[in-house]
Amino acid sequence: MGATHSASEEVRELEGKTGFSSDQIEQLHRRFKYLSGDQPTIRNLRKGPSGLADEINFEDFLTIMSYFRPIDTTMDEGQVQLCREEKLRFLFHMYDSDSDGRITLEEYRNVVEELLSGNPHIEKESARSIADGAMMEAASVCVGRMEPDQVYEGITFDDFLKIWQGIDIETKMHVRFLNMETIALCH
Repeated sequence: MGATHSASEEVRELEGKTGFSSDQIEQLHRRFKYLSGDQPTIRNLRKGPSGLADEINFEDFLTIMSYFRPIDTTMDEGQVQLCREEKLRFLFHMYDSDSDGRITLEEYRNVVEELLSGNPHIEKESARSIADGAMMEAASVCVGRMEPDQVYEGITFDDFLKIWQGIDIETKMHVRFLNMETIALCH
């Protein structure tokens, strides 16, 4: 009983921290155990500056996943806006690998190359061209017309918000919780 009581207490704490229900936490715990091979942590394979966790435990995993939780239908407009900004800030920090508050061309290239590296039909140079074109588009949205000798230093968070304005990030960037019986039928 003591272990069950402390486990349910822990789940309540996680519900408060993440906004997930106990059922959702249970589903995410099963997914975590699958991804970790039933180990207490998942290794972080991303290379980057110090400050990145070498291993991610279940609570870290839940915290990360909480940025992708579905919008609560009872939220008012202000809460939805706050949720949107939290998701975009999380996404911004995924690109801003040195945490200096600006996504540079090099940082953006690294992310695009990493995302496209699994596609055998896209060479590194093509990925670089895609990143360069997207950065030029970002500059035109954020700065407007630039002079030939003007250098775009990178995307700030305010620029990032401008770029994502009008895009329905709230419903596109979320975890879908499927009925477990449906998942069993897929295997």
